[in-house]
Amino acid sequence: MTGTGRAGLRLTARGAIVMLFVISLVGMPFLPGPAFVAGCLAAVLLVRPRDLLPLVVTPPLVFFGAALLVELVRAVGSASLLQTFGLGMFTALSSGAPWLFLGSALTLGIAWVRGLPGNLRELRGAPATTPTPAARARRRRAGAFDPEPEGYFEPRVYGRAADE
Repeated sequence: MTGTGRAGLRLTARGAIVMLFVISLVGMPFLPGPAFVAGCLAAVLLVRPRDLLPLVVTPPLVFFGAALLVELVRAVGSASLLQTFGLGMFTALSSGAPWLFLGSALTLGIAWVRGLPGNLRELRGAPATTPTPAARARRRRAGAFDPEPEGYFEPRVYGRAADE
């Protein structure tokens, strides 16, 4: 059972990225674009909400890695390995660009709805809400203060001086 009260499969970020890579790799020789978009949708819907941030930034890298591997395997049996590989990568990346943008945008949009802003706040260490000026004034009157960062006014010197 998940926290929402319904049973379901939840993947970690690593598991979702591996799943996206496998789906992209299997679909790359046949229908690379639709397979990549389907993999993006499956990954963002199955990942745990706290692991959305690592997943959102990886679809372009996964697409590139899958294209690299497929084109490298295709080029192995050719007469000119470098020329075949270069042309294959150019073709795969240029023809896959609209699908790459679509998959990345869908991943970002769905992740945003599923709680990506909360992950970003947690990453920055920011509070859930910014205190209003009235709340800050109440804290000052109550004697609470926000301490300055350590070493802000007096720099610390670590170790021993060279002339000692």
